[in-house]
Amino acid sequence: MPLPLEGVRVLDFTWVVAGPAATRVLADQGAEVIKVERKTTEFVIGTRRAGLMADLNRNKYSIAINMAVPAGVELAHRLVRMSDIVMDNFSARVMRQWGMDYASLVQIKPDIICISMSGFGHSGPRTNYVSYGPTLQALSGFTLQMADEQGRPAGFGYSYADMAGGYSGALAASIALWHRRRTGQGQFIDISQFEALVSVIGPSLLDLTVNQREQPPPRWHPQEVPAAPHGVYRCRPQGDDGDRWIVISVRSHSDWRRFVAAMGSPQWASDPAFRTLFVRMRNRAALDRHITQWTQELDAWEAMRMLQKAGIAAAVVSNAEDLCARDPQLKEREFWPVVELPGGEKTRMSGVPFRLSGVAAPIRRCAPQTDQDRDWVLEKVLGLTASEREALLKAGAIYLD
Repeated sequence: MPLPLEGVRVLDFTWVVAGPAATRVLADQGAEVIKVERKTTEFVIGTRRAGLMADLNRNKYSIAINMAVPAGVELAHRLVRMSDIVMDNFSARVMRQWGMDYASLVQIKPDIICISMSGFGHSGPRTNYVSYGPTLQALSGFTLQMADEQGRPAGFGYSYADMAGGYSGALAASIALWHRRRTGQGQFIDISQFEALVSVIGPSLLDLTVNQREQPPPRWHPQEVPAAPHGVYRCRPQGDDGDRWIVISVRSHSDWRRFVAAMGSPQWASDPAFRTLFVRMRNRAALDRHITQWTQELDAWEAMRMLQKAGIAAAVVSNAEDLCARDPQLKEREFWPVVELPGGEKTRMSGVPFRLSGVAAPIRRCAPQTDQDRDWVLEKVLGLTASEREALLKAGAIYLD
């Protein structure tokens, strides 16, 4: 069976992480995504042969167009006529300055779908603020929610905001395509990455909006329902790696009985201080000391298997090597597919977290280098002759090799 989005063409003006994450979802499902880029290395982030940039830009095509000259803008307009979606993640003013905003493009193609993934959206007092993942995470409250033991804001080590915005962009594109199929009408979709992030902050946001109560940083206190033990516990070193941990959450009395049995029914577990969930939460520090004495003698993976067999929610705190080389679940589901590079070398990509029955593997092509597919776009997509391509070169719309 064909991939679901085969026949859909996306003109991709996105860069860095959030926008490419959105168009990657579309490309993985069969959309023909053409990246419109600048040729200068100033705007090329990292290699596309391995790592994050390779992962974000797989299954796409690339052409470098000089949007600073009228001939470059006209070339982009010609691609718009052949496209279904135009997507960017610049600040709100950039596409308008190029004449690539929705008001301009709808005159060229009435049913075009334009998706703008700016930091704060196209309205409001912060519409022109500069934003990146870490700044959005700070403003949305995530950085404070992840405070350290001294209460100092810590935040993510990775821009989670980019993934939240990217998946929101891909979802919006799918909804707009379905709307156009039903009505024949295109759309301008104004995405605020800030709002996408605020919408998934979780219980602290609900507590504030419903109860007018501001939560302190939760650290390892349970947020959904009461639980004790509930935390992260040190385990035995694994070879030279002494930084091994396990997360354990026990939420009910029946869970507690199974947990105690899995530990071998130690004498301390019968202490009245741990008899009920309420008193276990009151005596959390003493409880955690006992559990740490038990877990630090165990291999983290063995402890997880033992506790899961007893029906206890427990999981290893994985590092990168665990995820890429050791995790049997990811290996069984082939989450790290191998992609062949142009020189014959091979690299691995992250997989797609859902499966469609009867549909081919979604990862078909490694990420292109900037301008790698220029001839294909000009000849096959636009049908330009050699003389027309030469004229574009003379006008400065495209770049010399």
